[in-house]
Amino acid sequence: MFTMRDTGVETVEQGEEAPDVPAVSPRYRIQAIERAVAILNAFSVDDPELGVTELAERVGLHKSTVHRFMVNLDAAGLVERNPRTGRYRLGLHIFELGGLVMQQMNLWDEALPFLESLVRDTGETGHLAVLDGGEAIYIERVEARRALRVPSAIGRGYPAHATNLGKVLLADLPRERVVEIVSERGLAAYTPNTITDLGALEAELESIRERGYAIDDEEYDEGLRCIGAGVRDHSGHVVSALGIGGPVTRITPERVDELAGLVMAAANGLSRRLGAHQSGAYAPATLRVRNTASETPAVRPGAS
Repeated sequence: MFTMRDTGVETVEQGEEAPDVPAVSPRYRIQAIERAVAILNAFSVDDPELGVTELAERVGLHKSTVHRFMVNLDAAGLVERNPRTGRYRLGLHIFELGGLVMQQMNLWDEALPFLESLVRDTGETGHLAVLDGGEAIYIERVEARRALRVPSAIGRGYPAHATNLGKVLLADLPRERVVEIVSERGLAAYTPNTITDLGALEAELESIRERGYAIDDEEYDEGLRCIGAGVRDHSGHVVSALGIGGPVTRITPERVDELAGLVMAAANGLSRRLGAHQSGAYAPATLRVRNTASETPAVRPGAS
């Protein structure tokens, strides 16, 4: 949905009643833009096509006024008229603009504020990872200012089945892909707690999907407990995972629920920034054009 930034200044224009939009400074307010935004926002997943009369009722404008707006919006490609029904729907140019926004979003830049906030709230080291070939590649790290820290390296791959972020990423894959990864890479044991059985791994992935987060309970490094959650993009797919890790003396079983809530909140916030909670009409369309080719993820410039 298009929104107008709210400055907290209430203004009322003379003449025809304006649509209900957040107030902006009188110095910068342009009524025509507010009305155009209100018209575009009238469309939804439930009502993808609307006639002029319906639009006029929803935005509180005269039909003749709405008609003039629709003619201009149609010419700009922001809406299009269904020749069969005579009703309007959002135009492809809206989709193109949305695609540009997604392309401009840098995962590292978007994720860093959430990781930093998560580290401040929990006091533990934060990580961001993507899946590449069966490994969780750590692409960002924010260290906690505490004596005991998690040993990790940006750009290094960690076994997905034995790490919190890796299991989160595996949980979003089809079962066939998980089986393929396991057959290719195996399920090596790193500690006595590492999952080394495919059936047990599948049960763990199902639990992750149900509760929304994963735990590495001393499965890769003895003495470390980590919690991670998935980050989704506009298509609804998990494209990365973020989480925290620390010594078991600090991340105790009694604190897992509390810390997991903070981790999931951070992951959901980043997902929203990437468009995961936007209009449901966008996701099915993007899935049809989504590039599913596997590419080796780049490492943040300057990372070591």
